[in-house]
Amino acid sequence: MFDFQYFTPTKVVFGKNTESRVAELIREFGGTKILIHYGGGSVVRSGLLKRVTDSLDAAGLAYVTLGGAVPNPHLGLVYEGIELCKKEGVDFLLGVGGGSAIDSAKAIGYGVANEGDVWDFYDYKRKATGCLPIGVILTIAATGSEMSDSSVITKEEGLVKRGYSSDYCRPKFAIMNPELTMTLPDYQTACGCTDIMMHTMERYFTNGGNMDITDALAEGLLRTVKDNALILCKDPKNYDARAEVMWAGSLAHNGLTGCGNDGGDWMTHKLEHELGGLYDVAHGAGLAAIWGSWARYVYKDCLPRFKKFAINVMGVEDSGSDEEIALRGIEAMEDFYRSINMPTNLRELGVEATDEDLVLMAQKCAIGVGGEMGSAKVLNEEAMLAIYRASM
Repeated sequence: MFDFQYFTPTKVVFGKNTESRVAELIREFGGTKILIHYGGGSVVRSGLLKRVTDSLDAAGLAYVTLGGAVPNPHLGLVYEGIELCKKEGVDFLLGVGGGSAIDSAKAIGYGVANEGDVWDFYDYKRKATGCLPIGVILTIAATGSEMSDSSVITKEEGLVKRGYSSDYCRPKFAIMNPELTMTLPDYQTACGCTDIMMHTMERYFTNGGNMDITDALAEGLLRTVKDNALILCKDPKNYDARAEVMWAGSLAHNGLTGCGNDGGDWMTHKLEHELGGLYDVAHGAGLAAIWGSWARYVYKDCLPRFKKFAINVMGVEDSGSDEEIALRGIEAMEDFYRSINMPTNLRELGVEATDEDLVLMAQKCAIGVGGEMGSAKVLNEEAMLAIYRASM
């Protein structure tokens, strides 16, 4: 195992009707003028946005609003939010929605607290020295952004999708009411479950240090999400299943399931970022479409982990060679994706990419990771292209 630091400063308020505490929590963390940042019409149609603004009005807290955050959130809206915050004297950000609204709020927070172009952070040209404080009301269990140190933004020019991580952007509080996720379409719920599992799998498939307790936590989380995703396919209003998945989403991306290892592999995410940037696909679905091809490309170099995953997570029988067990585990994972209506290749995702498109994505991915990256297996541009081609 490796030495590690574990930092989770976010105050979690979990359960039914917890959104009613939003004004109290903003005051607790010093907010006096708030930007409420959200996505599309669901936050409005459900009445959640009005409940939030009514709560702030009753508490005498001033606010402005900015909607429009979309999946694969856009840099243009981030710039708009930065200017609005500076004009209105905003000192606290409230992200209402899923990962897109939260990630966009984090980028706005960086832009207000730091001079210069906020894209510089996502383009790895410099590091942030602060971020406006952020609170969250979560409506989609997926990205884990409500407790994580990361955000992902898409620059419209060139369709470049990049992530940036620092502890400055970790939310001060996260309100999690599983009931708020019950209006999600089944597809979004499945995408969210896929992303949650992938955040843990990225940390699990490594050749760099492991702890038995961390592995046990990771495997338990993966089994829990897998089981409850299947429940939600049949019973979307099941509160307990919603609660299990929502809490798992936070634990999957707050660092817990990576303690003691080398930080994880993350190449499935990096490969999907270019897919999402070019085709604007749902992130979870893109991950599912790429994962099997990535796994078959790297498993021989990380065979003990793939065997352990097959047996302890996917329930594969411990018989045959290690390679046979590992391959059955990959097949079982793809069967699970199909059972929740997730794609297992790009054509099932609806992407008819040309070979020129695949070459472009591999080139951009290699640039984004600084040439090569990976822990299960280090991948260069040639390997990235081979995985993209296999995923067709």
